[in-house]
Amino acid sequence: MTSPGELERTLRAELRGEVDFGAAARALTTMDASNYRRVPAGVVAPRDAGDVAAALRICADAGVPVVPRGGGTSIAGQATGVGVVLDLTRHMNALVSVDPVARTAVVQPGLVLDRLRDAVRPYGLAFGPDPSTHARCTLGGMIGNNACGAHSVAWGTTADNVSELAVTAYGGSSYRLGTGWAGAPEGLRELVAGNLAVLRTGLAGGFSRRISGYGGLDALLPERGVGLARAFCGSEGTLGVVTEAVVRLVEAPRAPVLAVLGYADESAAADAAAGLLGAGPLTVEGMARDLVRGAAAAGPLPRGDAWLFVEMPDEGAARSLVRGADAVDSLLVTDPAGQRALWRIREDAAGTATRTPDGGMAWPGWEDCAVPPARLGAYLREFRALLAAHGLRGTPYGHFGEGCVHVRIDFDLVSPAGIARFRSFSGELADLVVSHGGSLSGEHGDGQARAELLPRMYGPEVIALFGAYKDVWDPAGGMNPGMLVRPARLDENLRFAVLPPGGGELADGVARCVGVAKCRTTEVGGPGVMCPSYRVTGEERHSTRGRARLLHEMLAGEVVTDGWRSREVAEALDLCLSCKGCRSDCPVGVDMAAYKAEFLHHHWKGRIRPPAHYLLGGLPRLLRTVALLRAATPLNAAARLLPPPGLTRDRPLPPLSPTPFTRWWHSRPGAYSASPAFEARVRAEPGFGKGRGGESRPQGPGATAATAATAATAATAVTLWPDTFTEYLSPHTGQAAVRVLEAAGLDVTVPRGPVCCGLTYVSTGRLDRARTVLRRTLTRLDADLGEAPGRPGAAKGRPDAGSGRPGAGSGSDPVRPVIVLEPSCAAALRTDLPALLPDDPRAHRLAAAVRTFAEALEQYAPNWRPPRLDRPVVGQTHCHQHAVLGDAADRRLRERAGLTGELSGGCCGLAGNFGFEPGHHAVSVACAQEQLLPSLDAARNDRPAILADGFSCRTQIAQLSPYRAHHLAELLADGLPIERPVHTP
Repeated sequence: MTSPGELERTLRAELRGEVDFGAAARALTTMDASNYRRVPAGVVAPRDAGDVAAALRICADAGVPVVPRGGGTSIAGQATGVGVVLDLTRHMNALVSVDPVARTAVVQPGLVLDRLRDAVRPYGLAFGPDPSTHARCTLGGMIGNNACGAHSVAWGTTADNVSELAVTAYGGSSYRLGTGWAGAPEGLRELVAGNLAVLRTGLAGGFSRRISGYGGLDALLPERGVGLARAFCGSEGTLGVVTEAVVRLVEAPRAPVLAVLGYADESAAADAAAGLLGAGPLTVEGMARDLVRGAAAAGPLPRGDAWLFVEMPDEGAARSLVRGADAVDSLLVTDPAGQRALWRIREDAAGTATRTPDGGMAWPGWEDCAVPPARLGAYLREFRALLAAHGLRGTPYGHFGEGCVHVRIDFDLVSPAGIARFRSFSGELADLVVSHGGSLSGEHGDGQARAELLPRMYGPEVIALFGAYKDVWDPAGGMNPGMLVRPARLDENLRFAVLPPGGGELADGVARCVGVAKCRTTEVGGPGVMCPSYRVTGEERHSTRGRARLLHEMLAGEVVTDGWRSREVAEALDLCLSCKGCRSDCPVGVDMAAYKAEFLHHHWKGRIRPPAHYLLGGLPRLLRTVALLRAATPLNAAARLLPPPGLTRDRPLPPLSPTPFTRWWHSRPGAYSASPAFEARVRAEPGFGKGRGGESRPQGPGATAATAATAATAATAVTLWPDTFTEYLSPHTGQAAVRVLEAAGLDVTVPRGPVCCGLTYVSTGRLDRARTVLRRTLTRLDADLGEAPGRPGAAKGRPDAGSGRPGAGSGSDPVRPVIVLEPSCAAALRTDLPALLPDDPRAHRLAAAVRTFAEALEQYAPNWRPPRLDRPVVGQTHCHQHAVLGDAADRRLRERAGLTGELSGGCCGLAGNFGFEPGHHAVSVACAQEQLLPSLDAARNDRPAILADGFSCRTQIAQLSPYRAHHLAELLADGLPIERPVHTP
């Protein structure tokens, strides 16, 4: 066999596309979305069909296997392999043409399904198969697995919707497959002619979801029209590489209606599903309450403990269905937004099901068995009993109308005993599926997970025919070996085996990444913020999954061999903005910001760090020194002339305030210094300097019109946290917050000495320094974290105290609320603080005491009425707020203040130190241009208020646009009655 180096050189010489045999490229493709791992020799990204043919010829000459790969979301292991991986997503991802009259489209294999759907939607058309991974799965992958999706009840599988395929075989031969023998490889016609009886009997009695093996071979029968393209679908990359496809499109219903039917339990829903098929539904999806445990906010569900989601083509058909259904309760949803909210529960199920109710992990392996729909209820009852007999847990859901059940199971895939149980359970479950006339795979293919068990489903003659079919296409056995024919054992190549035992939280975290690739979604205006750098670069290494894979391989030490000093991992993490979006948007809660911090901690341990780590990582201490020296003004002037070394020269540094927030606070000025807009209003008022009626009157912090209304009761004491950004860079935000909080009747205090959340130290990986800073902060706050004065039980007497929601008091430690204006600092106190100091009870008390500005007003001034601003608002919810804090209280406060509109601006891209570090400016700007800046431009004619609670976000908007953004506290302060300064004799 040719050496890897020689093979790489030959491929580079003859291909126009990229050829990469480096450690990073190999590490990124060792795994897909399955339990399996195989290490490739290298990765090739062909530019066109000519490149594919050349690569297959060169690899065949060298005796090196080839694996075609799309989005890498395969759940059975078929997108992993030794040899050369063909990445078909980088260049071969075009929508070649659309013919709306013929209702066809010509696509390349790397085209993401949603791009096709978006392109044909204006014609009223759609591609029928729609897996839940539609935002990142590719058409080539769908053809390889014969993917189905929720609408297969109406429109069938991918094989039902493909009319022609251009295919290149191992060795470089090309074929055009359609209907009829023209274009077939040599020997295929003779193979079919000699096995007509096997095809007619061994594959007889199938149903729509019989995806296992080469289950579509009966399409080659003469009475079925010799469907060459149809038979090729579902071959899982074992026969050849699809380079182009002609797909059929369907007419999309103009006004579909979703009927949600509630049932007493899962079995009742499963028993009912087959009876609904006669009504002509587009979908019949089923799930039970244990799946939707985290999705209550997605929309109301009718009574019951299990539901069928049945989409009908129009309202009349939906109402007729509901009248005839024997359901406990029902709900009709005609509003598209309401339908999307409910469907999101189903689409997120692939992630939700990865966690057990107690937070444990559940794994694929038996993700998509299918039985005839009429057998589904009986099958599920026996399946649940089999789980219990093995001491396993899983949450079934799926395409009940076609008898296809998705489930992830809490297998132990690490210990020998756990792996043995996985193997024995798999054999028994295969027998159970076959006993109900089912298919081991009903959607995702067999891969390595089930191919070994195919003889239990098919007789020996059919298995022999599968082998002969493979050999006609691939006599050298170079296409994706180990899958479907002559397969590897289902308990070989498990990806967990290479991780070191006792690898700690990082190892556990990266192992949790199941690879469903939600982080590769580029949908604009979607509900999440995950992976802004991937959305800009489109490179796998900049996705959460890609970074997790590199960390996995770093810990394994086989591909990435230099451990914590790994250059490959450092380069991939360099463009991670530490936005924490993956913490909430990743289905399994992979927290790449935390993993990056730990990596940087080890990577730079004992070495001189980059200057930015000291300048920006040590920002709190640096700015405190500047403030003590009262050097802000000369430093601002110097920075305008020459930025500090080690920082980018592509953007100016934000100016320091000459008067830090706490200095203003302790000086107790007679007039508030809120935002510039508020100051302008004060100066423009007639009678400036006089009280109402022209008299002078006492004045001080909080002496607002609301004070009299609350004077009869003692005010709740709250601590306003002077974070570094508010303290030194944006003190007017803190001043505005004081004004609003005191207007609401709260007794505001600030800590008696310097405090810090440690955010900048964490984000630069200086974790030891972060712990030191946090311990010092806790010591300074000891006196402030006791019983809150004022209203008895203020911190624990609210109805939501102890509810388990982030920031809720525990009920056992009454703590004065700590209001943090900067979302990133609030998130650091809630999550990083207790993680870094897990054994310090003070850390957990402070984390529980943290409130956002809106949460504090809602919980501790529930009867206060904010000023009515009555104007539209645009901007963005801070990434850390989205991921850690939540914005429900903010939404309610904005609504009460008459601020209308959604904050759909996406990531700002500045992200604290990120945008000021060398080499990051282009990505930082591109992140803002991807969603945030266009949302501001689109709304400019409405003259909205621009809202961004994060200092970095406001800075980015100011530097890249003509707009000025505000913290919510500033907007509310500007709307309060103007308080005039006091004139003393």
